[in-house]
Amino acid sequence: MILFQHRKNYEVDQYEILSEAQRKLPKIYLEHDPPQEHPTNTRHWVDDPSVLLVHVTGFNRLMWDSNRTPTAVVEHGVMVPGQVRYTGENPRGIVVVNNIRKRGRRLGLDVFEKIREQIPLDLIGMGATDLGGFGEVPHDELPAFLSKYRFFFNPIRYTSLGLSVCEAMMVGSPIVGLATTEMVTTVENGKTGYVETDVDKLIERMQHLIDNPGHALELSENARSYASRRFNIARFADDWDRVVSRFVTSLR
Repeated sequence: MILFQHRKNYEVDQYEILSEAQRKLPKIYLEHDPPQEHPTNTRHWVDDPSVLLVHVTGFNRLMWDSNRTPTAVVEHGVMVPGQVRYTGENPRGIVVVNNIRKRGRRLGLDVFEKIREQIPLDLIGMGATDLGGFGEVPHDELPAFLSKYRFFFNPIRYTSLGLSVCEAMMVGSPIVGLATTEMVTTVENGKTGYVETDVDKLIERMQHLIDNPGHALELSENARSYASRRFNIARFADDWDRVVSRFVTSLR
């Protein structure tokens, strides 16, 4: 089987790297993102009924025009150290976005900056120091780093569901974010965190979590339980085994 994860892999690399015989193998294209151009009318570059287009969220599959290509969804699976548990001792929010300054409104730069005027927020990720953040945190240290913050805030308007959201939930961080994309199926208000389209309401939710650590702890327990079911790595592996097996069998 051939697994593609980038447009250039599919349109260019396979013809330069693989033999004709290899190119006859079953092909799966793994699409990590929603459409970057028009959100509903963008046609995916894979248009082939013999290829399987796998999306990482149901939202992404909904938004792409996948042409004649059959589709499936395999959601994220993440692993965090079992001994890491949410403490929420730091009465601040933590934001994990790479290059948010360069990527602007789509990644929620304006939302982050507006909320930071009223709510204490720390930023980590590539380019975070440009905005007074901490920069990058090694991935193996990230779960413990996140666990100390009162809540995890995702300011992103439009993207796929970030792995950092899944990892934070798996640790037990209450999740706060915009009620857009796959976030609305991931966070249940008052149970695992809060999502809103009104930024002023988000500010109220954040302040409530800062002022009420006991409530944050309740959300934490629910978030960890939910993430352990939805994003565990065994479920992820089982889903891929099932999708690949069914696809390869269908081509015989």
